[in-house]
Amino acid sequence: MTPSTWMLYGTELSSRFLLGTAGYPSPQVLAQSIAASGAQVVTVGLKRTLAAAGDNGFIAIIQAAVRERGARLLPNTAGCRTAREAITLAHMARELYDTHWIKLEVVGDEHTLQPDPWGTVEAAAQLVRDGFAVFPYCTDDLVTCQRLLDTGCEVLMPWGAPIGSGQGLINPFALRTLRARLPGVPLIVDAGIGAPSHAAQAMELGMDGVLLNSAVSQAVDPVRMARAFGQAIEAGRGAFEAGVMAPQDMAVASTPVSGHPFLIG
Repeated sequence: MTPSTWMLYGTELSSRFLLGTAGYPSPQVLAQSIAASGAQVVTVGLKRTLAAAGDNGFIAIIQAAVRERGARLLPNTAGCRTAREAITLAHMARELYDTHWIKLEVVGDEHTLQPDPWGTVEAAAQLVRDGFAVFPYCTDDLVTCQRLLDTGCEVLMPWGAPIGSGQGLINPFALRTLRARLPGVPLIVDAGIGAPSHAAQAMELGMDGVLLNSAVSQAVDPVRMARAFGQAIEAGRGAFEAGVMAPQDMAVASTPVSGHPFLIG
């Protein structure tokens, strides 16, 4: 069965897996993981790249892997603490990578790395005015998400749990609420996913995609894990589209009976 397609800022995609590029054992393993994942959107942190001074061909390898798949590069503003810093970095990314797509991150708390809702909304509003297609990383708070949509964002990236924690979905209720209240808005769970089962759960809730990094890059076998996540995301989406059965408080017989004994000859 052919996976259902979806749209991000006018771009049609078949894969619902967005993959990060940090922390891999080697650039070669990263390239192999991108291929194994089936991802059509790959993120890269510009601030981390600039801090490295020389990237030893890292960016060139990412760009080659992206080209081979016909994928899109999604630069991010990871590490930014203010709206102004994120806006400046986004403009640098557009010049460097020749794309108006930007994953917006404005950190508000050093312990949880929780995004700053006010700074994120402020930066999103300015970047939309500047012609960017903004992918805002946010919490699962409905009102914050509505404010981001009001700025002109067409996609939302609510967290599943704090970045890199691997806890999975700590508040499925909030994600279900977002799905119910924001029909038609692409929702991509970003951060906190630790296992393929977490990704499948997100997709079964009706999320449109999953973005993750550490769960693949920190695996014993990143390439095999990337493939496992790709399969889990596809399976979860298929389950959502097929209609997952409603849970019941009591046992419900799976085989109906007439209520009378009968013989089978």
